[in-house]
Amino acid sequence: MERQKISIAIIAKNEADRIDNLLNSCSFADEIVVVDSGSTDGTQALCEKAGARVLYHEWPGYVVQKQFALDVTSSEWILCLDADEEVPAALAKEILSAINNAEADVSAFSMPRLSRYLGRWIRHGGWYPDRKVRLIRRERGLWQGKDPHDKLVVTDGRVKKLTNPILHHVYRDISDQISTMNNFSDIYARDKTLRGGWFVAAGMVHALGKFVECYLWKMGVLDGIPGLIIAANSAWYVFLKHAKTWELGLPGR
Repeated sequence: MERQKISIAIIAKNEADRIDNLLNSCSFADEIVVVDSGSTDGTQALCEKAGARVLYHEWPGYVVQKQFALDVTSSEWILCLDADEEVPAALAKEILSAINNAEADVSAFSMPRLSRYLGRWIRHGGWYPDRKVRLIRRERGLWQGKDPHDKLVVTDGRVKKLTNPILHHVYRDISDQISTMNNFSDIYARDKTLRGGWFVAAGMVHALGKFVECYLWKMGVLDGIPGLIIAANSAWYVFLKHAKTWELGLPGR
């Protein structure tokens, strides 16, 4: 059986402080493509030193940028990753076995994602197994969704499951999480029809429900203090989306 080639597609901007984890885990790939949207911290040089092909592409949004990265790869199979992720050896071995033994009607593979936050691997609160379709056969899938929530969708064929997880070094710290929540809630608010004050009140109810969901129903309490912080910030993010949507309707906005 002919060995199947695999490319890794990555989007990045100013990830010099953490992209090494990913690059060092990609030695099993035939090609690494990094689409950079204007880093100023030396990310491009780090990637080139690791053997990656680096392309500049002005930022058009998450969905479009990930589709561009997918399209410029050259292998039959493409593994799509974020700069804060890495592929452990067990997953790399499983991926190579999977693509070399895949039936013709298998178009993609999904895998769980295990996130590390505040010094702990988070296994509850809705953060795990967080299964993602990330390994796709060429021309069998498209990035879809609404920014900032992108999703790799299979357009034809079957999806099979892998068992080993991608490792996800999510938010650098609490401030980084808050910054991301602020950015994502801005995108959400701009995309929504403006609502009245009742929308803010509804946001409070939804936020309380989110905290209960993450911390109690999905057992975030078992993740200790990081689980509590995740639940509280998840609730605040829900409220923030509602409040910012209302704010855009104020006079002069």
